[in-house]
Amino acid sequence: MENKDAIKEQILAAFQFRHATKKFDPDKIIPEDDFNFILETARLSPSSIGIEPWKFVVIQNQQLREKLKEVTWGAQGQLPTASHFVALLARTKVDTKYDSDYITNHLLTVKGLPEELIPKVHERYKVFQENDLHLLDSERSMFDWASKQTYIALGNMMTAAAQIGIDSCPVEGFHYDSVHQIFEEEGLLENGHLDISVMVAFGYRAEEPRPKTRKKKEDVIKWIY
Repeated sequence: MENKDAIKEQILAAFQFRHATKKFDPDKIIPEDDFNFILETARLSPSSIGIEPWKFVVIQNQQLREKLKEVTWGAQGQLPTASHFVALLARTKVDTKYDSDYITNHLLTVKGLPEELIPKVHERYKVFQENDLHLLDSERSMFDWASKQTYIALGNMMTAAAQIGIDSCPVEGFHYDSVHQIFEEEGLLENGHLDISVMVAFGYRAEEPRPKTRKKKEDVIKWIY
């Protein structure tokens, strides 16, 4: 295994390198194998109770990007210039409720659980969703829970990209209703099973950013012994 201190230095260097890139060099395209690596880090990301409540949609179609640009104020510079643009969709209550067909199928075909255990797992998930986190109080609570999982994948993608010298920018600055409608018209929401959570642009910076600023460690970290 590579020296641990060297690995730590490489990872921290990637965090120093990464910034919210507002405009990319449109002439620089991310190699296919590099972007597949970034997508793989998303696919391998952890999720609550391991149900992978997401789908990653890579939007390379320029007409669709133009539609999104009209309602995505936070990506005015990124949508026209990014090498790759990804929408992270989260699964809705239709799929994430403890006894949904999606979860049952996931337990059987992905996790490989024997069929006789499924009712017990459903019951445990029910307690978790209903009593522990009160997720079943509303559809929005369920969707927000699924969206949280997409942010784990989002962070992993951006960190992985930075480690191989690729820039990124997370995008929350969009009009939800309008993006929802665009994606619904494109057939991306699978009849209510998915909805838009967050978006992210990837590419190579057009100019160097300002120096990174962060609060001091003592302002954001507290130890309790």
